[in-house]
Amino acid sequence: MKRRVVITGLGTMNPLGHDPETTWARVAAGESGIGPITLFDASELKSRFGGEVKEFEPEALFGRKEVRRMDRVTQLALAAANQALADAGLEGSGVDREMVGVVLGCGLGNLGSTMEGIKTFNERGPHRVSPFFIPMMLADSPAATISITHGLRGPNMAIATACAAGNNALGEAAKMIGRGAADVILAGGAEAPILAVAIAGFNATGALSTHNDDPARASRPFDANRDGFVTGEGAAILVLEALEHALARGAHIVAEFLGYGTSADAYHVSAPSEDGSGAVKAIRAALADAGLEPAEIDYINAHGTGTKLNDKSETAAIKTVFGECAYDVPISSTKSMHGHLLGAAGALEALIGVKALQAGLVPPTINYETPDPECDLDYVPNEARPVAIGNFLSNGFGLGGHNATIIVGKFSY
Repeated sequence: MKRRVVITGLGTMNPLGHDPETTWARVAAGESGIGPITLFDASELKSRFGGEVKEFEPEALFGRKEVRRMDRVTQLALAAANQALADAGLEGSGVDREMVGVVLGCGLGNLGSTMEGIKTFNERGPHRVSPFFIPMMLADSPAATISITHGLRGPNMAIATACAAGNNALGEAAKMIGRGAADVILAGGAEAPILAVAIAGFNATGALSTHNDDPARASRPFDANRDGFVTGEGAAILVLEALEHALARGAHIVAEFLGYGTSADAYHVSAPSEDGSGAVKAIRAALADAGLEPAEIDYINAHGTGTKLNDKSETAAIKTVFGECAYDVPISSTKSMHGHLLGAAGALEALIGVKALQAGLVPPTINYETPDPECDLDYVPNEARPVAIGNFLSNGFGLGGHNATIIVGKFSY
């Protein structure tokens, strides 16, 4: 029999705030964290805005020496992990570090450091490449750095399933705990993709919004006038823990991880199947894992990127799984406020879902103005809505046809 898995800590750095409380307050108020890019000169790009983590001062958190050895994505991940450990009461505690792990999702990973290393090589030659170049460029550096910093010797890995990675990380971590491979896992995702080359690449595919005149209103999931997603950066980490372990140490339990499903479209490298068949499989698998019927889901945090194909495909998948119930369940895309954090998206959205569950308030999909006949469900437009949430479902879909769905519910004995 698998062990029950609960959530005992939260931590985040994202475009809406430097902690879960600030993030939730802004989400509940329907505020946008999207603005003009300030991290570099974006004047030549088609999309010149994004969701940046503002006023982030890693040297104040970690010291100048350590910061020089970490890519921005690792800095964001470590800051979120430190919060989550403290929130869970694990910082400085006597828990067995052999049974505490880290599983993080990533999409582009440490692309910034990779680009810097290549630039140094090309401009200054091979002898000027930093000895930290290889460690900094590896996708597992955020997870490894958290492990090394806190002496966590349990399972440690990076999950690289594009924009489904945050949900995959949470789901795989829960499975590890369920089968006894770890008692506690810091799970989530981190991403720092606001880089000129990344924005240019997404622009080349036509995936990004180009509403440069009004960045805060650019992310428009499910709206008929949506024209692409908005890139965001940040990290979100949830502390997953075996129920008996949490109870034994008197932890504060904020929610229970109930279900996880994952699948592949096997259809196209950058486009979802129009009928959402891959997403259907992941959603149904998560419901089966949780032992729930569709009617028992009180809120869906949609993947909802704001691209023409994704929103249509996800709507179709929800209709297939939920039937007539699809028109009754409130759905929202918080990407309308914080942008698309790629490999960290599912983690941040899971964190927001936990806060929504606690508050009994469904976040809005802001910038929703013009209904799309092909997206005709209840997307909670523009204002948060009081709802007694017992269980919520969160979707994450990624390039390459990756699908990952998680279900979280209120904890009860």
